Amino acid sequence: MTRKPVRPAGRPHAAQPLDETSKQIIEQLQEDGRRPYAAIGKAVGLSEAAVRQRVQRLLDNGVMQIVAVTDPLQVGFTRQAMIGVTVHGEIESVADELSAMTEVDYVVVTAGSFDLLVEVVCEDDDHLLEVVSRRIRALPGVRATETFVYLKLRKQLYNWGTR
Repeated sequence: MTRKPVRPAGRPHAAQPLDETSKQIIEQLQEDGRRPYAAIGKAVGLSEAAVRQRVQRLLDNGVMQIVAVTDPLQVGFTRQAMIGVTVHGEIESVADELSAMTEVDYVVVTAGSFDLLVEVVCEDDDHLLEVVSRRIRALPGVRATETFVYLKLRKQLYNWGTR
């Protein structure tokens, strides 16, 4: 299960302002990621080919991803958790190592009690224990972890639009 990061690790975020048409295309795809380019073109006033080119550019520039979001329980992953990680030393290298782990689907550098927040999706509790104890805690620079096991997912949306 390989995951492609939205922005490659280590690449600085140089936000390019999006024009209104690109924002409308993104919002169309947030409503329905399978919406045909012809339908999007009609909604935003572009040809199908122009929408295809813009979508490809948005994908290539790491502005968005088009993915199938699954319910982990229904595809064999019965344990999800958020792990707070405290790092001693250079945070970015630890974030890069965590990002490379197959079980990790979310890594964010934070300010506060933890240096990093890491979401993992595991097959079961034994798998989670192995990931936390043998892999995350074994990384150079990891000083401490705190695991928050998900009991029930109440909301997970990706349709926040654009600004």
